[in-house]
Amino acid sequence: MIKILIVDDEQIERDGLQVILERNFSNLKIKQAKNGKLAVDIAASFQPDLVFMDIQMPGMSGFEAVEKIIADNPHIKFIMVTAYATFDYAHLAMKLGVKDYLVKPSKVSDIVKTVGKVLGQIEAEQRLLEKSKFQQDTLKKAMSVFETDVVTQLLFDHVHEVHLDELVELLNMEASEEKFVMSILLPLGSDDHYSIIKEKIRKIGSGWVGALYGRQLPIIVFRNQDQTFRTQATLLAKEILTLVKTTDNENWFIGIGNVYKSLNKIRQSYQESLIATKDTKLPVKYRFYSDLPATVPGFDEHTSRQYEQQFFEQIRSGEWEQIYKNITDLIDHYEQEGANLLQVQQRLAELLWIASRVMSEMGVESDTHYYSSKATDYRQLRAETKHLLERIQEAFYDYNDKLEADTIQKIKQYIIQHAHEDISLDAIGKEVGFSPIYISKIFKEQLGVNYIHFLTECRIEEAKKLMKDPEKSLKEITFEVGYHDPNYFSKVFKKMCNLSPSEYRKKLLG
Repeated sequence: MIKILIVDDEQIERDGLQVILERNFSNLKIKQAKNGKLAVDIAASFQPDLVFMDIQMPGMSGFEAVEKIIADNPHIKFIMVTAYATFDYAHLAMKLGVKDYLVKPSKVSDIVKTVGKVLGQIEAEQRLLEKSKFQQDTLKKAMSVFETDVVTQLLFDHVHEVHLDELVELLNMEASEEKFVMSILLPLGSDDHYSIIKEKIRKIGSGWVGALYGRQLPIIVFRNQDQTFRTQATLLAKEILTLVKTTDNENWFIGIGNVYKSLNKIRQSYQESLIATKDTKLPVKYRFYSDLPATVPGFDEHTSRQYEQQFFEQIRSGEWEQIYKNITDLIDHYEQEGANLLQVQQRLAELLWIASRVMSEMGVESDTHYYSSKATDYRQLRAETKHLLERIQEAFYDYNDKLEADTIQKIKQYIIQHAHEDISLDAIGKEVGFSPIYISKIFKEQLGVNYIHFLTECRIEEAKKLMKDPEKSLKEITFEVGYHDPNYFSKVFKKMCNLSPSEYRKKLLG
């Protein structure tokens, strides 16, 4: 429905024009104003699409009223109505952007023709606005999907093939140089909480939110240089925890990793944040990794932290032979040093906890494994530690055994068929029955590229085929192959083909 405001100091003129409009056009909502001042007030609340403005009125003139209305509502269109069509009036009207003139008295046919032309412009603009809004909404949803995949790639995979700057640019979010990771443990079945947290982080503009895997939600947080790291992290943790219902408080916990400058090192902050969640029974429901005692005592702190990171990566990669050797060497070292047996058992239990957490993130159903009793000597400690590691290893291999010979081909085929959609690791995971992190891992291991690079290749190849049709515009092709921003499509295409889309098409059709 198009809204029209008729402004004239003579009621007979207003009523006559309204009758003509209602008889010749449908879907109109019409209001009247008897002077310029009243027109300004009504326009502010009514927000008309078109205003018929008489020029000569007592008090505020029509041109003065137009100036005031346009200042707050530049989209409104005006048709000036006057008994005096002078050059000065026409010149001033043009400066104000008035669409047309009606001279009193006007023929009904002239009024209908003039109004029909302006209404056509208004309807075309409305359609364009609706299309733009739809594209913006679609882009927002696509960015949300892509954001979780970028976080997955950064935290669980080495991103070499897709340049990190491109990933950051695609997310269209100002990222600070320094970053850290917060890992949130939520109650199972917390999809509603996930959406609320994601919206909260997006409003604050403080980071990228990953996908929810079981109970775990990772967030890459951008450092705010106006606050200390601990102040920023503490305030953000408290803000997230305000979203928790009192009854669920026991099941929530937030681990906070250290700050790193390079995105290549953000995985280390993630691992630290995860380790910081190992004791969720604390009265304060968040903890900094830097506040934890070293998991591997008896070494300097740097060596101890390196051991944790190494153990984390070895479990994730399934390097079991090396894992057994390192654990055995560690127990031997403690025994030679004469370390307290129960303390050593506690530290080994924490390493096993890390192993279970890594398995869980990959989608492997593996409960945290505990020692059945307090060890009485190092021989018993070795035997039971080996037994617990074997149980974790067994769960790892059982999960891998589910991987069918053609699973990677199924994943490739799914990506090829759905490349034009807002595809995600979650969607692929549901299709083949594996966790998104595990898919990312095996895809790169077996094909040598991560899935985002493969998806990009599929889209660019399809774009090349569509460019053979000279009737299709590059903008149409952009949307058809799955991109929502022609400028970004152009950048990606040029990076992959060393030619811009227009240069490639010119060469192709030349």
